[in-house]
Amino acid sequence: QVQLVESGGGLVQPGGSLRLSCAASGRTLSSLTMGWFRQAPGKEREFVSGISASGDSTKYVDSLTGRFTISRDNAKNTVYLQMRSLKPEDTAVYYCAASANTFVIYSLRSAYDYWGQGTQVTVSS
Repeated sequence: QVQLVESGGGLVQPGGSLRLSCAASGRTLSSLTMGWFRQAPGKEREFVSGISASGDSTKYVDSLTGRFTISRDNAKNTVYLQMRSLKPEDTAVYYCAASANTFVIYSLRSAYDYWGQGTQVTVSS
C-alpha cells in the first residue's frame, strides 16, 4: 500500500508561484509512475502532469506547458510540481497520484492506483 501526502498549497496572488510536494511512503518511489491532477469546484478532475519512475519522461497538459514543471527526488521519496505565473483559473484542489505500472497513459485517471487527499491552491488578489 502506498500513502501519498500533498503539501505546499495555499493562497497566492495572480502571477505568483507555488511548489507543491507529494511525499510517498509504503513503497520505494523509484518504482512508481507519478502524476498530478487538479479539480476545480464543479468540474471534473483533470490531468496536469506526469513523470516516469526514472524521471526521464514527463508529460503536461498542453495548456500548462511552460508554466508548470514536474520533478521527482527518489532519494527523498518526493515528487514536486513547480507552478509559475499562476492565474485565477489555476484555483483547484491538486492531487498527487501513483501508478505501479511502468507504461502508463499519464493523463488517464484510471491508470493510477493510489491517490493523495489533495492540497488546495487558491489564486486570488
